[in-house]
Amino acid sequence: MKPKAYRISASTGIHKGDRDYQQDQVILISQPRVKGCLLAVLADGMGGRSGGRKASDQVMLTARQLFERYDPATDDPQATLKQLLSEAHTVIRLTAISAEQEPHSTIVAFLVNPGGDCYWIHAGDSRIYHFQGTRLIKRTLDHSYVQMLVDRGEITEEEANKHPKSNILMGCLGSENAPPMTLHFIPKMRAGDTLMACSDGVWHYFTDAELGNVLAALAPREATEFLIDKARERAQGGGDNLSLVIVKFEAMDT
Repeated sequence: MKPKAYRISASTGIHKGDRDYQQDQVILISQPRVKGCLLAVLADGMGGRSGGRKASDQVMLTARQLFERYDPATDDPQATLKQLLSEAHTVIRLTAISAEQEPHSTIVAFLVNPGGDCYWIHAGDSRIYHFQGTRLIKRTLDHSYVQMLVDRGEITEEEANKHPKSNILMGCLGSENAPPMTLHFIPKMRAGDTLMACSDGVWHYFTDAELGNVLAALAPREATEFLIDKARERAQGGGDNLSLVIVKFEAMDT
């Protein structure tokens, strides 16, 4: 049976939450020369007001420069994503030396080629989710202290979300050690699939099931606005910066 054709709809959203300044950054770029090729990148900057923003800005700048040159017919998408992560890390490290600051950033990025194959990479505790309808297919696992405890079986996912050390990262961009590079490959996006990348200011306030229901029921723009509003409400005045990007692969009537 031939797979259903799909069309792509998408949205990004960003809000400073209850913080005084915005350190998250998010972009969604279509390859200008190749139809159906897109890159989504999200970064949650850390390191004081200017340091965190400089770090996330460097991730965005590096992503734009690399994707402008990317050609899906000849370039290796995994190598491109690894290059994005390593180059952004290097630039952030150089920024730290010159500015005497401690800029750091998470990164999540997914790249969809015209044929529907998809690749993602991440470092830190920003996440990517892949849903088929309401069902979670896969999500990234945080490079964090509490995720390490979950992996060891010492605490549950629910306990991790409420753990006092839930904000401690085991790896990110700008740290002294080389950042982790966790890659994932989806051979073919299908009608009914949704990809969402978001910072911890969003995912912290939702279960996987809640996210799946929202993404299946609403268009990307509506889902973006709903998730930001609901996360703000649940944060009760103590919320972090929020950022997300949603890409839906919707069945086309034939």
